Amino acid sequence: MLVDSHCHLDFPELAGRLPGILGAMEDSGVGCALCIGVNLEDFPRVLAVAEADARLFATVGVHPEYADAREPDVGELIELAAHPKVVAIGETGLDYHWHADRPEWQRARFRTHIAAARETGKPLVVHMREAADDTLNLLAGEGGGVVQGVMHCFTEDWEVARRALDLGFYISFSGIVTFKNARAIQEAALKAPLDRILVETDAPYLAPVPHRGKQNEPAYVRHVAEFIARLRGDTFEAVAHATTANFFRLFSCARMPEPS
Repeated sequence: MLVDSHCHLDFPELAGRLPGILGAMEDSGVGCALCIGVNLEDFPRVLAVAEADARLFATVGVHPEYADAREPDVGELIELAAHPKVVAIGETGLDYHWHADRPEWQRARFRTHIAAARETGKPLVVHMREAADDTLNLLAGEGGGVVQGVMHCFTEDWEVARRALDLGFYISFSGIVTFKNARAIQEAALKAPLDRILVETDAPYLAPVPHRGKQNEPAYVRHVAEFIARLRGDTFEAVAHATTANFFRLFSCARMPEPS
C-alpha cells in the first residue's frame, strides 16, 4: 500500500470527480491520502472531504502564499486540530518566491503554526520555497526540539535535506523528483534514510512523469514511489512499505482504515 501524504482533493479541479479519483487510488494501490488545508475560510470544505471517507485525513493551517487570508491564532488552530480527522498543522512555512518583499508577516504566521504544533503535539506540514535558511532557523529556534513534521514537496539540495533531518523532520518527494532536470532533488532522495521519506502528489499540481503537464491525482503517487525505488536500487515494495510506515509513524493520529 502507498499513501499520498499531500494533496488538495477539495480544490475545484478535483472535487467534482472525487468518486473516480478515489477509485483510481484504489486501483493503483494507494490506500490513504492526506488532504491539506491552505486557509481557514476553506477548512470546513477540507474537513468534509476527509470526514466522508475513512481513507482520507486532513490538516489545518494557512499557506504562506495566501497573503489576504484570515490570520489564525494559536488557540483557534488548537481548537480546530482537536478534530479526530485532523492529523497535522499546516500547510505552513515560508515562501520568498512570491512574497520576498514582505517576509515579516510570513514569519509571524509560521511562528503561530509552530506554537500550535507544540501545544497539540501534532506534526507540521511545511512549505519551503526559496527560504531554506529562515525556515530551518525558525524551526530550530521556535520548535525547541519538540516539533516534528515534514518538508513537503522538497525542492532543495542534500545539504538542506540533511539539516531538516537533523531537526527530526521527514522529507516528502513529489512528482518533481521524476523530472530530468531535478538532479539536486534526486540526490536528496538517494541519500535520505528510507525511514524518513514520504511520497506525495500535491495534486492537482506537479504530475510526475509520465503524466507531466497533466492534472495530477493521488493515484499518480505510485510513479513517484517507483522512480525513487529505481533511483535508490530498492524494490518498489520496499519503498511502498517504508513510506507508508513512515506516514503513520509521523502522523500518529491517523488510523489505518480497516480492510473492506
